[in-house]
Amino acid sequence: MVTPQPLTAEEQATYEWQIWVPDFGEAGQEKLKGATVAISRCGGLGSVVAYELAAAGVGKLILAHAGNVKPSDLNRQLLMTHDWLGKPRIESVERRLKELNPRLKIEAHAENISDENVDRIMENADLIIDCAPLFNERFAMNRIAIERKIPLVECAMYDLEAQLTTILPGKTPCLRCLFPGDPPEWRREFPVFGAVSGSVGCMAALEAIKVLAGFGEPLYDQMLMYDLRDMTFHKRKIQRRTDCECCASLFA
Repeated sequence: MVTPQPLTAEEQATYEWQIWVPDFGEAGQEKLKGATVAISRCGGLGSVVAYELAAAGVGKLILAHAGNVKPSDLNRQLLMTHDWLGKPRIESVERRLKELNPRLKIEAHAENISDENVDRIMENADLIIDCAPLFNERFAMNRIAIERKIPLVECAMYDLEAQLTTILPGKTPCLRCLFPGDPPEWRREFPVFGAVSGSVGCMAALEAIKVLAGFGEPLYDQMLMYDLRDMTFHKRKIQRRTDCECCASLFA
């Protein structure tokens, strides 16, 4: 449960235009300020998610991203810069976000999520956003989300395609309902444009904002899927598996 935090005069001026959004208002902004969001990987997808949440006024971000900046990051990882090549990605992420929003609290981890560290890194989050490319990381976040009843925004892309859903533990299907095991065809590296990552990243950030502030209609029990090659969008109903090894106990 997010504890709203009162806004300063500077924050009221900064977020004035989004405070005008019906059903959001100053009360919604105070909820964002009081919220802690965890993001796994701040690459092509997570960098846009983190940037939009920092811009929107989320109070604290927990960020996990390992490795150093390399040239192939620069076509899509918008929090990385050419002058940071060879240096830790997470330092570039923190630096860029602080330039945008110096009020933002950041807990930065120079490591990727695993079963061994997910409890330590993400246990205090009000909401988790999965921007990781590998299913072992995604399953680890799904597990802690289910165990601690933390909302989880799931997003992914491949080529010019993307998908997005929001998991509410005990109410909706979880990631293991959709993918009982690691898809054998999935690979760490894949074709993608930065604009595709950015498109689903923006929508994932807005899903998080809706869940935290309690307005709009998040993608509960639904998967948004789209193909930007021909600009086709559709939503499909998703269902939980009654024998799911991860979330079945919540429905017993």
